[in-house]
Amino acid sequence: MTTSQETLLPATRRALLHRIAVAQTEGRAPSLVAAVVRDGRAVWHGARTSVEGHGPDEHVQYRIGSITKTFTAVLVLRLRDEGAIDLGDPLEKHLPGTGAGEATIAELLAHSGGLAAESPAPWWERTPGSLRPELADVLGKQPLLHPVGRRHHYSNPGYTVLGALVEKVRGAAWEDVLRQEVLDPLGLDRTSGQPRSPHAGGWAVHPWADVMLPEPIEDLGRMAPAGQLWSTTGDLARFAVFLTQGDDRVLSAASVREMRAPAAAMEAADIADGSAYGLGLQIQHRDGRLLVGHSGSLPGFLANLTISVEDDVAAVVLANCTSGPLLAGVGADLVRIVAEAEPRIPAPWTPLTEADPSCLELTGQWYWGTHAFALRLTADQGISLEPLSGPGRRSRFRANGDGTWTGLEGYYAGELLQAVRRPDGAVSHLDLGSFVFTRQPYDEGAPVPGGVDPRGWRGIG
Repeated sequence: MTTSQETLLPATRRALLHRIAVAQTEGRAPSLVAAVVRDGRAVWHGARTSVEGHGPDEHVQYRIGSITKTFTAVLVLRLRDEGAIDLGDPLEKHLPGTGAGEATIAELLAHSGGLAAESPAPWWERTPGSLRPELADVLGKQPLLHPVGRRHHYSNPGYTVLGALVEKVRGAAWEDVLRQEVLDPLGLDRTSGQPRSPHAGGWAVHPWADVMLPEPIEDLGRMAPAGQLWSTTGDLARFAVFLTQGDDRVLSAASVREMRAPAAAMEAADIADGSAYGLGLQIQHRDGRLLVGHSGSLPGFLANLTISVEDDVAAVVLANCTSGPLLAGVGADLVRIVAEAEPRIPAPWTPLTEADPSCLELTGQWYWGTHAFALRLTADQGISLEPLSGPGRRSRFRANGDGTWTGLEGYYAGELLQAVRRPDGAVSHLDLGSFVFTRQPYDEGAPVPGGVDPRGWRGIG
């Protein structure tokens, strides 16, 4: 992929370079490469030092570790969208006899299935996958450490199980399915299960001396769906665009939006940290932004993919060291630098091509009790309802074609809104999940549950 260095301002490019230079120097990484994505394409690529004689660029492979999980989650969502599985299905329905069959597919995707974080000894990241040929070798004698669905507990075996699910339903190896259904359609030809030249070597940097030790590169075998992949900043930039916009050849925009929504019951520490987990994606509030993506690590490598959908900016950062630079912070900083230095230019306002008169008459101010709300038509023929000022329950609604609307987000997600009319056709009130919204606070002309005091509004005395 050829990236344009001229699409960002010189000051922005220098700030990006400075940030990765500080990360590489202070983190003592043998090499660090990064890319920034905006407006659906890579607009900047940066690199520090060299990779075994090959200057690192967007074509050099690094191992991406747990970013692999996001690819596996895409395959599972494809199965769901085709109707082959349901996210509410217990694992036992499709893979009987694992000992973890009570967990649902959605819970496994969100790391809330109760499974252990790691497989039994020996240390799976540093030993051949041939030592764990069967799922039983990955899950161990006690797969479940926590009650199913009760807490978020990151689990590598959980994604191994999801990879096995893909293989069972598709009747083919996980990597073959991934290549056919995701990598090839998205043009990710430098993403693979085994390293392809040019690729970085993995290194351990001594914590107390500026010396290095080469790390082993193991084939993870059964554990591959949890962390096997190698990729490049160029390919992951394309993948970031997909995770932002969707691609109907792989997953719709609605399905990738579902991946980005919180799906796990988080621990108190995670909530305090502003962290959550969706369906194969990490979610974090940082610098006032909602960021989604995933980090990854394996011996010798660190990786991070960070996306701000609202800013339409994403960052990829890869390094070939076991520990050192905190790439999640670097990725978030790269996004922030671009978003603040060159904020997204909004699309020009244009009027609607048409507006249904029966919808137009619903616009304006409504009251839920004494709380003032505003109802507006949206460009996609839906409506939005939000507090007239300040915080509170708000949602966009999708038109159902029968005079009703379904909530798309927040408290009202999935709830039905409808306009209740009087015998003469005039609107009496809005019914939203049984709540009554009236044109005036406790409108006497509307059937407010509990009734309205006939003496009306009054002062004290």
